[in-house]
Amino acid sequence: MASKDDAPDGAANGNGSAAQPSLNVLAQYVKDLSFESPGAPNSLRGRDKAPGIAINVNVNANPLSDKQFDVNLTLNAKASFDQEVLFNVELVYGGVFAISGFPQEHMLPILFIECPRLLFPFARQIIAEATRNGGFPPLMLDPIDFAQMFQQKLAEDQAATKVKVS
Repeated sequence: MASKDDAPDGAANGNGSAAQPSLNVLAQYVKDLSFESPGAPNSLRGRDKAPGIAINVNVNANPLSDKQFDVNLTLNAKASFDQEVLFNVELVYGGVFAISGFPQEHMLPILFIECPRLLFPFARQIIAEATRNGGFPPLMLDPIDFAQMFQQKLAEDQAATKVKVS
């Protein structure tokens, strides 16, 4: 009876087939973390209603080599009540990824959807701890649909291109 390891799989058996696609996280790091509570300690007092919270998310990717990429997930969260800023937290959380074996047309979705999706849970935890350590309840960010963000960015870029051509 043949084992699973005996089955031909291209690269493993040396017949010249391409290697299996791979996406590996080589490193994760905090590039920048800022927490401000300009009205403390007054901003820490209890309130009748919840503050307004504005959240911005951005993703950037830069090649380090042919197969290694630095992906940065930037999260900004600002809580305010009336005109008073309660807190402002900014995190740039990065990851170095080794990506190989994927067709070129798949690279942008991998860099701008899959890589930030892998980084997000760690960045979310850092934001929660920073707000908790600042004296506020932990800010637990909702999951982010990076595929939708990517599609929206592509649509905006296409619209901008059409405007320039017209």
